[in-house]
Amino acid sequence: MDLSSSTLCPQNLTKPYFISFHKQPHIRSHLQFQTPPKTLTLDPKFTITGGCKLSGHVPISGSKNSALSILAATLCCSGTSKLHGVPNLSDTRTMASILRSLGAEIEACNGEMWVNADGVGSVEPCPEDIGKIRGGFFVIGPLLARFGEAVVALPGGCDIGTRPVDLYIRGLRALGAIVELGDGKVRAQAANGRGLVGGRFKLDHPSVGATETLMMAACMADGVTVLSNVAKEPEVIDLARFLTGSGACVEGAGSDTLYIKGKNQLHGSECVVPPDRIEAGTFMLAAAITRSSISMSPVIPSHVACLIDKLLAAGCKITCAHDTLEVSAVPDDVGHNLQGFDVRTCPFPGFPTDLQPQTMVLLTTCDGSSIVEETVFENRMGHVRELQKLGARIRVCGSTAVICGKEKGSALLSSHVVAKDLRGGVSLVLAGLAAEGVTEISGIAHIDRGYENLDAKLRLLGADIKRLIPLASPL
Repeated sequence: MDLSSSTLCPQNLTKPYFISFHKQPHIRSHLQFQTPPKTLTLDPKFTITGGCKLSGHVPISGSKNSALSILAATLCCSGTSKLHGVPNLSDTRTMASILRSLGAEIEACNGEMWVNADGVGSVEPCPEDIGKIRGGFFVIGPLLARFGEAVVALPGGCDIGTRPVDLYIRGLRALGAIVELGDGKVRAQAANGRGLVGGRFKLDHPSVGATETLMMAACMADGVTVLSNVAKEPEVIDLARFLTGSGACVEGAGSDTLYIKGKNQLHGSECVVPPDRIEAGTFMLAAAITRSSISMSPVIPSHVACLIDKLLAAGCKITCAHDTLEVSAVPDDVGHNLQGFDVRTCPFPGFPTDLQPQTMVLLTTCDGSSIVEETVFENRMGHVRELQKLGARIRVCGSTAVICGKEKGSALLSSHVVAKDLRGGVSLVLAGLAAEGVTEISGIAHIDRGYENLDAKLRLLGADIKRLIPLASPL
């Protein structure tokens, strides 16, 4: 299917993601997802020599955000849940550590993970781990649903703006929980001393995390729950699919209203974590930024439809066959440059905020001026100062940025920059691919939270990128 001259057909946008796998004996191993020994670690860095054209095919890993919520949901289930396609990231390893701190048994090998929550004997996960990732807070829903109480520290994650837990708290109260916040922890218990009850709750805004947490809590509540103004992101649908496969009754995932009939017990099930739409979008933008042609799979086109539309308007050629997407931004014989475009981030199906920093890098290399408006997080412009060090011409006023492009390609020059958060950090990597000279990026632990083997995948495509790991001393 050629997407360069036609829009995506609705029937192609709504097909569910299916993947087959062969059931065979596996040697289970604890080698992955284990907490490493404590060391005095210096910050690793990337060095990137810009100017290389990319070519070839890159595999897309399982969705980080889907994996985190599904891992949290395994706490609702008796027996063993088996997940396929779990990306090996610092965030997923932290979530595994959170589940283990509660008493769950976890085994992992080659992207597959087995979780058995029958041995959970605590309702308070390790606060240090909860403080590392935003997704760790999701466990408050399953713990309340299954055990009637939970004590969870306030979450961590990237510093990209205020992400309060008030929606979570008010939603859980609507399901019959007594919730108190103090000493950096949220303490919750079922008001009736037994379990949650069905209720109605309208979210002030379609928060993905609040939607997922309340969905998990309602799956085992007594009665019917109606959640309105909920998030429609693919990750919400992925979680609903796992819960339904585990015996839950969830209807409306993908719409703005969820109807959930609580069950007394859920059982473990088997599921595949769908491909990461943000990773796919990042590699699509890498091709455009470097004026290259690459392919990637698996990709669900409907999950990146907004970005496809923008890249087509800019002058890229995009083709799709089954779950493989090819993006070409190779200049034509006349040498026409890509054209700039405006972006306004919105909840799904709008333009994803998690692709805003990477898109901004592309716009610095396009003709004309472009405007980027961030409406999801009020502090998601932290990468701009680092891009300016590389020569990007960007002016910021509040949550709006004006990007001045260049008529004949990128004006980016190498420098030493620092990754301050996950998506802003990967935008610096993309800028380094286009910048003249050698760019050094520190703070890449942020990037490792959400991209599996990013440097290795870029080298597979022909990029000149190296990971420098300083020596570490045991504590």
